[in-house]
Amino acid sequence: MIICAGNNETFDFATPMGVGLIETTINLTRACLFDKPEFLLFVGSAGSYGELGIFDIVESKTASNIELGFLSGDAYTPLDNVVSTNTTNKKDVIVNSSNYISTNEELTKKFFRFGVGIENMEFFAVLSVAQEFDIPAGGVFCITNYTNKNAHADFLKNHEEAKRLLSEHVKKRIKELTKK
Repeated sequence: MIICAGNNETFDFATPMGVGLIETTINLTRACLFDKPEFLLFVGSAGSYGELGIFDIVESKTASNIELGFLSGDAYTPLDNVVSTNTTNKKDVIVNSSNYISTNEELTKKFFRFGVGIENMEFFAVLSVAQEFDIPAGGVFCITNYTNKNAHADFLKNHEEAKRLLSEHVKKRIKELTKK
């Protein structure tokens, strides 16, 4: 099953699940309860913490939920804040998820200490639900912006092209996999 966020981030080959952690968790859990998929692939845009460039395509099976307050030492969590469906030794780019878009470039550089490279609002929810239902899962992302004060404007400027590139990439990968 191929899924996406929804609203203005939809694809003709993906089922929208909602924007952010809560909507995605509720709607994906409902979908898994009624008709458990064999595999989940999330497709969406992402912001880069600085190492990956605009329109880079990233595939990952690892997500975190690290809030900016943790990076500044103003918060902690007793919860496990990293989830992965990666069963290989291949190193993933960790995708951080929050209901907020980061705009503090200096603070977000601290994500590198934890091996986190990009952010997407929904991916942690997707992998958490997949783990709960024992469903193999992964994500494919296209970078639309850097996590700085221009994040929203750059996202808007680059979003349509990112969706086009994601569509091409996913359709190409599906063809590759169906040939095997």
